[in-house]
Amino acid sequence: MSSYVIWRYHEPRSGQFDWNARLDLRRFVEACAKRGLYAFVRIGPWVHAEVRYGGVPAWVVDQVPTRSDDPLYLQHVQRFFAEIAAQLKGLLWKDGGPVIGIQLENEYNLTGPQQGPAHIATLKRLAREAGLDTPLYTVTGWDNAVFPRHEVAPVFGGYADLPWGTSTAMSAPGEVYGFRFTSRVGGDLGAQTHNSEPGDADAVAGETPFLGAEFGGGVPTMYRRRPVLDPDDIAAMLPVQLGSGVNLYGYYMLHGGRNPPGDVDGQESTATGGYNDLPVVNYDFQAPFGANGEAHRVLGKLRPLHLFLQQWGSKLATCDVYAPELVPRGADDLETPRFSVRADGDRGFLFFNNHVRQHRMPARQGVQFEVKLATRTIMLPAAPIDIAPGMWFVWPIGLALGSARLRYATAQPVTRLSTPEGETYVFSATDGIAAEFVFESGCVTYFESASSHSTVTTHEVDDGLVVRPTPGSVFVATCSDDTRITIITLASEDIERLSVLPFDGQRRLILTDALAFERDGELVLRSTGVDSFDVDVYPPLQHAPGSTHAFVEVPLDGVFQRFAVSMPPVAFDVGVTPLRFAQTVSSVASGGAARAAVEPVPESFGKAAAWRIDVPEEALNAPGLSNAYLSIRYAGDVGRLFSGADLIDDHFYNGLPWQIGVRNMTIDSRQPLMLTVLPMRADAPVYLDARHDLRPAICDQVAEILGVSWVPEYEVVLSPPVSG
Repeated sequence: MSSYVIWRYHEPRSGQFDWNARLDLRRFVEACAKRGLYAFVRIGPWVHAEVRYGGVPAWVVDQVPTRSDDPLYLQHVQRFFAEIAAQLKGLLWKDGGPVIGIQLENEYNLTGPQQGPAHIATLKRLAREAGLDTPLYTVTGWDNAVFPRHEVAPVFGGYADLPWGTSTAMSAPGEVYGFRFTSRVGGDLGAQTHNSEPGDADAVAGETPFLGAEFGGGVPTMYRRRPVLDPDDIAAMLPVQLGSGVNLYGYYMLHGGRNPPGDVDGQESTATGGYNDLPVVNYDFQAPFGANGEAHRVLGKLRPLHLFLQQWGSKLATCDVYAPELVPRGADDLETPRFSVRADGDRGFLFFNNHVRQHRMPARQGVQFEVKLATRTIMLPAAPIDIAPGMWFVWPIGLALGSARLRYATAQPVTRLSTPEGETYVFSATDGIAAEFVFESGCVTYFESASSHSTVTTHEVDDGLVVRPTPGSVFVATCSDDTRITIITLASEDIERLSVLPFDGQRRLILTDALAFERDGELVLRSTGVDSFDVDVYPPLQHAPGSTHAFVEVPLDGVFQRFAVSMPPVAFDVGVTPLRFAQTVSSVASGGAARAAVEPVPESFGKAAAWRIDVPEEALNAPGLSNAYLSIRYAGDVGRLFSGADLIDDHFYNGLPWQIGVRNMTIDSRQPLMLTVLPMRADAPVYLDARHDLRPAICDQVAEILGVSWVPEYEVVLSPPVSG
C-alpha cells in the first residue's frame, strides 16, 4: 500500500509539523502492518498529486528555487525527511516493519542548473542519512524522466483518459489498451514539466523489473475535461499491462479522498500557476473506493484479478513476455487482435484484450491461439471461437492444480483454497465462450459433479481429457495419486460479487452484493441503500455465526451455504429549501499554461443558485449504519456544499451523482447545509461524456437540482460461531 507524504499538509509553516488525525503517517503504516500489507512511502518532496506547487509548501516556494540542489532548499528537505524518518522509526523493513520502499520526487525531467539525475541522487542520500533505509528506491519513469542509473528503479503507469488534456472532444484510443512490447513508457500521464530529450527509463529496462506505480484506478475530474469511466475501462488495463511484463501493478488512486478541511487554496489551479483546475476539496477519482470509502462498481471487476495475482503472482513474475507475430501498428489500430503470452518453460498465461475505452472493437471470429512453448506447441481452444467486442481475459497454460496439470483452460483462474476435503480452485467463465479445461493424460482418473444443477461433460482427446462445465458448475476430480481437487466455475456476474476472506479459522469464498471485509476476526458486510441481501459462504460453516442483525439460513443445492440477512429499514426526511436563484454568468474564460478553459474566478460564485439542505439527526447517529450519504443530482457547472461558513465538499459536474458521506465529516446537525450550484452555460468549452452532456438541452445556462436523497449504508457484522 502506498501513500504520498504531502509536505504542504505536514509543515504548513516553517518548523511547525503536523502528524495528527488524518495526517498520521505512522498510524497508516501501522495499519498496513496489521493487515499484512507492505508499505511504499512516496516522500517527494515534490509529489504533484494535483496539489498546489506539487505539495511543496508555499513558504518554501516563496523563498528558494525548488526541485534542485539549491543549498537552502536542501536544508528544508533534510528537515522534512528527518521528520518522516521519526514517524517511521521501527517500521522500516530492516527493523521488521512493512516499509519496503521509498519513491523520490515525481515526474522529474528537469535538466537545468543544479537539477538532472544528480538531484535525485542527492535526495536519495538525504533520505538515507535521515534513516530512511529501505530495499527499494524508485522514481517515475515516464515523460522523459531523468535519474541516476543503478541508484533508483523507474516505475510506470497509464490512464484510461486524459483529463489534463485540452481537447473538448472524445479522446483518441488510449495506449493503455495496447501491449507494451517495445517500451515500458506509456503515453501522456500529465507531467507538469517537459524535457525534449529522451529520458533514462528505456536504457535500464534490461536491468530493472517492470514496476508500476500509477496505473489509473480512475481519473480525476478537472475543470476543462470531465471523463466518466465504465468499470471495464479500468479493468481491461490489467491484463494488458500484466501481459506486457508488469510485475508490480500500482494504482493511483485505489482510494479517493478529500483535501484537508481549511486548506482552501491547496488544490492545483491555474490561478496559482498550475496546469489544471481541480475541485478545492473533492478528489474522488472514480477510484475503486471513493472519497467516502464506498465501493464503486469497478471494484468487482478488479478484485478477481487481485485474487489471481495473490495466488499465482509469484509464478507469473518469472515468466517472460512473448509477442504475437502480428501486433497492432499503434493505439489507433483497432483491427489487429491484441494479445500476448507470458511463459516460463511449458507453463504460462495468455492475455487478451478486445476493449478500448469509447471505441468499439470488432468481433473476433474463428479464433484459435497457437502457442509455442519451450518443448511443445499447443492450440487453444480445441475448436475456433468467437470473441465479442469489449472482452478481455487471462487464460492459464500448463497450470498445476494440486497434482493435476492443466494443458490449458478457457476460463480465468481466480483463487485457491485449502479445505479439509482437499484443494479448491475457482475460475471465472469468459462471457460468450464455453469453459474448457484440458487435463494432461493420466493425471486425473475420475470426475463427478458436486451438485445436481452442475452440468459437466467430459471426453478424451490426444494425450488429454477435456472437461466442459457450465457457469455455476462445481466438479470434483480424483487425481492419479488419489488426492481430490474441487473446481468451481463461476459466471462473470458472480465473480464480481466474490471476496475471499478469513473467517472461523479458514479462508472462505464470500458471494454477496454487499461490500465484505474482515475486521478483527469478524465478517463485516456493508450495503448501500439495500436493507436485505444474501451471503453465500464456502466452505460451509459447521455452526451458525453470531450476527448483529437477523438472518436465516436458506437451503441450497450446491457447495455454498446461504444466509439471508435483513435489517430494519431506515428512511430519512429530505428537507430542501431554495435560498436564491442563479444569476447570469459570463462566458468561460480561456487561459493558463494549457490555453484552455479555466475555472471561474472566486467572485463568480456569488451568482450561483443556493438551497438549504436539512441534516436529519439520524443520518449522523442512527444505529446499524456505517454511514449515510447525501446524494445530489444536479445540472450546472460547479457544486459546492457548506456547513456554516466552511466548504466541506465540492464537485465539477460530470453527470454522476455527487455523494457525501456525512459521517466522514465534522457536521453540526443543528444547522443546515447550504448547496450552491454555479450555472453551466450552453457554450461552455469543456469536455463532458456524451451520455451526461446537458448542454444540448439548455438555451443559455442551467443551475438546478434534479434530486436530493439521503441513502443509508447498512452494516451487519457476523462473528465466528461458537460450537456447542
